[in-house]
Amino acid sequence: MLGQLQNKVVIVTGAAQGIGAAISRVFAQAGAKVVLADIAADIGRKTASDICAAGGEAHFIEADISLREQVNSLVQSAVEHYGKLDIVIHNAASFAIRSAENMSEEYLDKSLSVILRPAFWFTQEALPHFRKQGSGRLIFTSSVTGPTVATPGAANYSAAKSGINGFVKAAAVELAKENITVNAVEPGFIKTDAMDLLADKEGQKRLESYIPRGHMGKPEDIANAMLFFASDEASYITGQSIIVDGASTLVESAALLEQ
Repeated sequence: MLGQLQNKVVIVTGAAQGIGAAISRVFAQAGAKVVLADIAADIGRKTASDICAAGGEAHFIEADISLREQVNSLVQSAVEHYGKLDIVIHNAASFAIRSAENMSEEYLDKSLSVILRPAFWFTQEALPHFRKQGSGRLIFTSSVTGPTVATPGAANYSAAKSGINGFVKAAAVELAKENITVNAVEPGFIKTDAMDLLADKEGQKRLESYIPRGHMGKPEDIANAMLFFASDEASYITGQSIIVDGASTLVESAALLEQ
């Protein structure tokens, strides 16, 4: 069946809640053994416990992936726990609103340290395990913000996510002959708690009126796109990103939706 990942071992970062939790649930439902990684330990353990209670297999590891040594330890611990590593999904992110003019070094470094730098670190740490078994999947949560559109106050986030897309292309070319694929998913407006950082309830309703599908996406919409990239059916697809946004980035002007 499409998307079956029986006995595959996957690491998911930013897995405690939101999109990361949905990825973990969907992959567990597809038969994968899921290692959830997050700095939110209590929530992460609860998410892993819920997956196990539903019949899946999951293991939580507290990790701050902005630190190289914790990325190394996370990969090592995952392999020690399950004996191998098949898939890495780097989903964790840092989002702080600040204009480019007033962007502090702290905010900029946080975005790069949580979003972009771990792409290199996870790749480097996972490669020996992928090569040992002759295959592997690297999948990244990018965003429409940066690669496709812009959001005021998110220059740091936009730059880091655009960097992810550039990394995906370069790494895909370098690793293609080793049966290791590298791809990304670009979410649009997805209904998670993080949306509350952008707008209140009324503001979110207004945003939805500008989405041709008429509503925000669900975290599972992103998880399902990643499930495809992780599957055997996607083995010839690498260096690509897929936009999951309900067509919101296709409209030339929001005014056209009001006619």
